[in-house]
Amino acid sequence: MQTVTSRAFNQDPTAAKRAAVLSPVQITERGKVSHVLLSIDKYQELIGGTKNIIDMLAMPEVADYEFPSMDGKPFKAVDFD
Repeated sequence: MQTVTSRAFNQDPTAAKRAAVLSPVQITERGKVSHVLLSIDKYQELIGGTKNIIDMLAMPEVADYEFPSMDGKPFKAVDFD
């Protein structure tokens, strides 16, 4: 992992971005790591893919599930038109 000072990063961010393609780049401020720069591929690998909120809420495994009602009557679809 490469380390770049905040000053060096501000002077040449393109060099830091190029380095981040090969491995994460630590950016330091006053000798302490304050940020880490990653390539988008490495970031998506770390977070487990590129799912969006729609994919996460879809829940296809419960698509055929019939939800019970409190009074024993089946639920009816609501028409908002």
